[in-house]
Amino acid sequence: MAEELNNQANAEAETEKLRRRIDALDLRLVELMNERAQVAVEVGRIKRSQGITQVYSPDREHQVLRHVAEANHGPLGERTLTAVWKELMSGSLALERPLKIIYLGPDGSFSHVAALQHFGASVEYVPVSDIASVFDWVEREHGDYGLVPIENSTAGSITDTMQKFLQTTVTVCAELAIPIHQNLLSSGPVAEVKRVYSKPQVFDQCRVWLARNMPQAELIEVGSTALAAERAAKEPGTAAIASKMASELYALPIVCPAIEDNPANVTRFLVLGRRGPKATGHDKTSLLFSVQDRKGALVEVLGVFEAKGLNMTRIESHPSPTGKWEYYFFVDIEGHRDDAAVREALGEAKNHCRRLEVLGSYPRAVMSEEG
Repeated sequence: MAEELNNQANAEAETEKLRRRIDALDLRLVELMNERAQVAVEVGRIKRSQGITQVYSPDREHQVLRHVAEANHGPLGERTLTAVWKELMSGSLALERPLKIIYLGPDGSFSHVAALQHFGASVEYVPVSDIASVFDWVEREHGDYGLVPIENSTAGSITDTMQKFLQTTVTVCAELAIPIHQNLLSSGPVAEVKRVYSKPQVFDQCRVWLARNMPQAELIEVGSTALAAERAAKEPGTAAIASKMASELYALPIVCPAIEDNPANVTRFLVLGRRGPKATGHDKTSLLFSVQDRKGALVEVLGVFEAKGLNMTRIESHPSPTGKWEYYFFVDIEGHRDDAAVREALGEAKNHCRRLEVLGSYPRAVMSEEG
């Protein structure tokens, strides 16, 4: 018994010693973080003296996060450190000038989750009612940046986003991809649910699960998953398919977590701005084009990129809003528009196109964690 008490006392003493060391390290971290922020403020002052008003630089953020990842030897994982540094950079941006970020709301939508992950908690967030409004607010300078979904690995491309790219002058500045876990939210048991609210794309992502588990429930489409949760919180006998964040915001319990049919379900988001970032060496370029109405025109355009050795990571057709059986093609290629091979390919491709526009060149995304 005496030996056991002695061992317990030694363990408590060792634990207290380690806790004092953690406290001391915390003080050093606070000092270093504030020192870093002060240097960032000085960088902002120099940029303003040169007439540069842009405070968010996706290329610089990419460089910083790569540097942090390369310096990391554990035990903390890369995603943990990335989240910490994103918040550090978010706070530093706020010291220079608070950013206004526009996203598809209301609060708790997956766009809101993605925006928080990308820009951190120290910026101003403004929800709007539809994807077109995100583009419009950024284009009219009512906000600094906007965030829109572009495609989901299960449900495919987001038509509203694709359509708006045909009518806007905004630039793609960055991308991010987050795993999406769809959750059934309800204030009552599943057996009592008669109606389920969510977005059409979300129903597509959960179609098999819904058919097996709630075949009698009426599926009602709404503009966002957060709006679905907001409505379901007020109506007995209803449920919503939405994020964990929506569950917390609208006090609506998760009764069935992760009901998506594909456990590897991922949504890709784009950050919209009015000015693109510099090349980082790990970039992607998005463009749209329409071809001349003749045989082989599309093959000729694609052949230009192949001849320049450019890897095409995505191509998708989209009907023209004129409704005249014309199509636009959305393409992602690896590389930056300022790279010699990309620049030359774009110049040659224009000779085969009715219209060719670069939507943006930006750092390639690293997978994030769903919030």
